[in-house]
Amino acid sequence: MIHDTRVSALNRHSEHPGGDHVLLWVQASVRVRDNHALEYAVQAANRLKLPLVAVFGLTPGYPEANARHYLYLLEGLRNLRAGLEKRGVPLRVALGDPVTEVKKAARAAALVVTDLGYMRVQRQWRDDLAAALKVSLVAVESEAVVPVRVASPKQEYAARTIRPKIHRLWQDYLVPLDTHDLAHRADDWDPGEAVDDPAALAARLPIDQSVGAGHETGGEAAALARLEEFIAHDLAHYHERRNDPTIDGSSRLSAYLHYGHLSPLTVALAALDHPGPGTDALLEELVVRRELSFNFCWYNPDYDRYEGVPDWARKTLEEHEDDPRPAHYTPEQLDRGETEDPYWNAAQRQMVQTGRMHNYMRMYWGKKLLEWSAGPREAHATMLALNNRYEQDGRDANSFVGVSWVLGLHDRPWARHPVFGTVRSMSASGLRRKFDMEAYVKAWVK
Repeated sequence: MIHDTRVSALNRHSEHPGGDHVLLWVQASVRVRDNHALEYAVQAANRLKLPLVAVFGLTPGYPEANARHYLYLLEGLRNLRAGLEKRGVPLRVALGDPVTEVKKAARAAALVVTDLGYMRVQRQWRDDLAAALKVSLVAVESEAVVPVRVASPKQEYAARTIRPKIHRLWQDYLVPLDTHDLAHRADDWDPGEAVDDPAALAARLPIDQSVGAGHETGGEAAALARLEEFIAHDLAHYHERRNDPTIDGSSRLSAYLHYGHLSPLTVALAALDHPGPGTDALLEELVVRRELSFNFCWYNPDYDRYEGVPDWARKTLEEHEDDPRPAHYTPEQLDRGETEDPYWNAAQRQMVQTGRMHNYMRMYWGKKLLEWSAGPREAHATMLALNNRYEQDGRDANSFVGVSWVLGLHDRPWARHPVFGTVRSMSASGLRRKFDMEAYVKAWVK
């Protein structure tokens, strides 16, 4: 089922009666399964008795993306091309500016359908294309269980304020998405770039090649395999084990969700077949917390800037800006994980080596950077730079919110401490009380 609330017209043009195809512009939903934009486009093509074709604009200039990120993306495009071909939809991977490439592909289109990403660059692409096209451009939201504007019309203060709003709605949206066969197939569609060898294509792109591949393979096939493994072996204990960095009890699905290789609907429906406290905890993270991040990035234009941190938090942090710092480190020392804190070093090296830091350690990692920075603005910039460079799911709504959470976003005032003021602090002793931190250090600091 595709709810009308997922669908929005981005311009005032009508469908072109003389068009010879429907065009699907793939932007955020790089998958076949539970892709509302794809299914909407298939139904539109059948209604218009036209073939459906797809295009992905592969820009080498995506902000802060490097070879690690592009390789993962290309692995997803390889899967997408194969999956779409089985549905009778040819995919063109066009190297260049996405807006320019979609305009070219849309010259003879009766209708253009796209998905919906929440980042500033994605929104700008859609705005630019909507203004440039002379045919209807429709966006179909598929990256949230509950569409962002339906969940709330404003920026929410915290999880406790958005949770009841989402809970009131999510049963309406947690429904399977029907698929339809495509009635007409395209005779000829230029495939553009070959994506059968993602590593080779990534290596020749004019991008930052200094960060190597992470430890996990991207793409819908790998995402569905990981989901199946997680449901079978980890979901039942997720509520107990997800926060322990010495136990691999997290879902390890965040990067697949970030690149659109996996739908949150697919994850939620699979988990709901196994009710229990693990599933409850997963839905809290997958729907409430993740979509709280979408809410922040959608409604706050400063979502990736220090100015997006709440006023109360900036005020208290700046009141303590002159407090003595326990240590100062150069960017090179931080990058290599060479501080006097072995737990921080282990977390940094896990991220650099694998592309993924355990989520609980990400919080501690950020709190220590606040302690070691000259001020909160510098800390915010350093966290984003490191996170977005090495994390496979960096440059994501969850990442931007996670960094700002360190500085007080979606939180409340706590007891006052040096440097932090009334922003929540974290300590190494707290880690040791909860977890076997020596085992964590041994795993990542050789």
